[in-house]
Amino acid sequence: MSQRIIEVVDYDSRWPELFAEEQRLLARTLGAVVQKIHHIGSTSVEGLAAKPIIDILLEVASVAELDQLNDQMVSIGYLPKGEFGIPRRRYFQKGDVIRTHQLHAYGIGDSELVRHLAFRDYLVRNQNIADEYARLKKEVSASCDNDMDRYCDGKDAFIKEHEAKALQALAATRPMN
Repeated sequence: MSQRIIEVVDYDSRWPELFAEEQRLLARTLGAVVQKIHHIGSTSVEGLAAKPIIDILLEVASVAELDQLNDQMVSIGYLPKGEFGIPRRRYFQKGDVIRTHQLHAYGIGDSELVRHLAFRDYLVRNQNIADEYARLKKEVSASCDNDMDRYCDGKDAFIKEHEAKALQALAATRPMN
């Protein structure tokens, strides 16, 4: 198997439609187990440079029910990877060396759903932070020698800092009980 190339490209205006096409396919394939399908990751933020891989966040009624649909996911090109290092998540990849989509699935109410959506929305609302993130991703991808661990490590501190800010901002907008 060839090594994947880690390349960060300028925003592509086709990404929202590529997500919408996949959203329809997933809804048809998975049926009632799906509650919501979200476009996340850098390809979901207009103007943000990204690896050209559509990230999808799936809210499901039951992760166990989703597990029963692995054959259906394979039939539409997804490779089921189980938790893939993150408890409670189900992870699927579409494409191998040239990956086109990544799907992260969690049960309704999981805190990881909130985290992913808060970070996306924070980048949408803060263009200067999104621009800083794009510059960082381009720098790290150019220097990581196609090593995914090095690429992720190079972005880690930035993501953690801004995820925390995103969650703080979200908490400030929610009514207190």
